[in-house]
Amino acid sequence: MGMTADAKSELSRVAVHCASVRKAEVTAFLRFASALRVVGGRAVIQAEIDHGATAQRVARDLRDLFGNDTLIRHHVSGSTARRDAFVLVAGGDAEGLARQTGLIDHRGRPAFGLPAHLVRGDADDAAGAWRGAFLAGGSLHELGRMKGFSVRSPAAEAALALIGMARRLGVTAKTRTSDDAERVVVRNEDVERLLATMGAPAAGRSWVQRRRQKMLVPKATHEQFESANARRSAEAAADAVGRVRVALANLGDSAPESLAEAGRLRLQYPQATLEELGSRARPPMSKDTVAGRIRRLLAMAERC
Repeated sequence: MGMTADAKSELSRVAVHCASVRKAEVTAFLRFASALRVVGGRAVIQAEIDHGATAQRVARDLRDLFGNDTLIRHHVSGSTARRDAFVLVAGGDAEGLARQTGLIDHRGRPAFGLPAHLVRGDADDAAGAWRGAFLAGGSLHELGRMKGFSVRSPAAEAALALIGMARRLGVTAKTRTSDDAERVVVRNEDVERLLATMGAPAAGRSWVQRRRQKMLVPKATHEQFESANARRSAEAAADAVGRVRVALANLGDSAPESLAEAGRLRLQYPQATLEELGSRARPPMSKDTVAGRIRRLLAMAERC
């Protein structure tokens, strides 16, 4: 399984005994799963989930907390990448359930944020809401193009509510638009803490470990690149020294002094850069002047 599936599996096993925390979790889940539909003027609560244990957990909470018998339908989704999917369909009085979970307000209008009592709740309620939001639309990735920890948000109001509850947990979160969707993202330094607070410490430790391993790869690649460059530079310098030595030997006293001086500097300081050779000349020369004189020396030797 991937990191997201591992995290959701761990979260789906978290035992919660406080009713308010369970309500916070299932309320956030329904909001971030975009579960509310209005069909023919009637409210329908239906959510598609890609994780079977999460579907069972939400159905159990809806039954225990709200007395709602929820159906779970299993099907295979996707044409090219086939995957399991589970559709939750709330039974009975869906409109009443929507009111109780804050999906619609007291006037029957769809709500876009989370209920005020939940937003003002304590840290345990905030952790439960984050757990529900992640189970509905969360993703966990290693460093790369995708942000490490993010939750897809159905509306700006819901995202702001989640960000406010993150602050209550000592976590920094912000919104970001990615793949034409608004997401709540958590800074890398807080991912392990938030996962542990939500109830997935193993997933947090695994994410940190993989992140460290991934960050080491570019460093190793850079070191290999530097080593290869150094090796090529040393080989080029050795070749240049050999050619200059042959050129001076062939030309003897016929070599102009200015060119011979550049050649002797190269032989005397075989590992020095052109700039360093120029600084040692009397009077000093620019690196371009040194390079030009060595080229002319080698060209003169080839014509002999």
